[in-house]
Amino acid sequence: MGTYENLLLNIQDGILTITINRADKMNALNIDTVREIKAAMQQVYDDATIKGVIITGAGAKAFVAGADIAEIAELSEVNARNFAERGQEIFGMIEQCNKPVIAAVNGFALGGGCELAMACHMRVASTNAKFGQPEVNLGLIPGYGGTQRLPLLIGRGKAMELMMTGDMISADEAKALGLVNHVVAPEELFTTCEAILQKIMGKAPLAIGLVIECVNAVFDKEENGYQTEANSFARCCASEDFVEGTNAFLEKRKPAFKGL
Repeated sequence: MGTYENLLLNIQDGILTITINRADKMNALNIDTVREIKAAMQQVYDDATIKGVIITGAGAKAFVAGADIAEIAELSEVNARNFAERGQEIFGMIEQCNKPVIAAVNGFALGGGCELAMACHMRVASTNAKFGQPEVNLGLIPGYGGTQRLPLLIGRGKAMELMMTGDMISADEAKALGLVNHVVAPEELFTTCEAILQKIMGKAPLAIGLVIECVNAVFDKEENGYQTEANSFARCCASEDFVEGTNAFLEKRKPAFKGL
């Protein structure tokens, strides 16, 4: 699975768990950690045995409590742009992955941590989770896609409020706003994520990947989402899994999908 300084990777039953392992720093995202997330996601793209992904943070206090402030304090205008663009690219790898990625949010998900969670396809939060984009407290704005994804998830007005006040919200409020899919007791966090992934992994892999692609197309200003959907529907109809799925339905049996 490769060697990582700031991540722990574990694969079981087709599910890769990526743990940000900097608990003494509240799992803050420094440059090296973001680089390692890119390498881990590349493994997800390349390894056919990986069917789904859980991203989480080590310890009970934080999913990811933000970026590394010591590094950010040294940024100039020029390298700040590169810093933001690199993070956006890597978080885009998560969002565009054709395998389901769930954020298991334990504790604080602030700044870059909230942005990392939003890049995942779904978010499951423990009852002790807190979400926020407090960058204005540092004289900054979100730089890893937060200004774009937060309004899409919770609406323009509330996103404006959270990003301009820097306020944190609870897991329950995040669920009410649509930022998270489920709120569960801390001890149920991983079993819930695994159950969701196992259910998804029982479906046709090509169809799952195309659902992700089509939903992402909704928010791509340069893409005709309806045409993407029609094209993807046609691709499904040309697949072996389509034949298997329809035959299994008609024969009243469980389908055996192969991703072909």
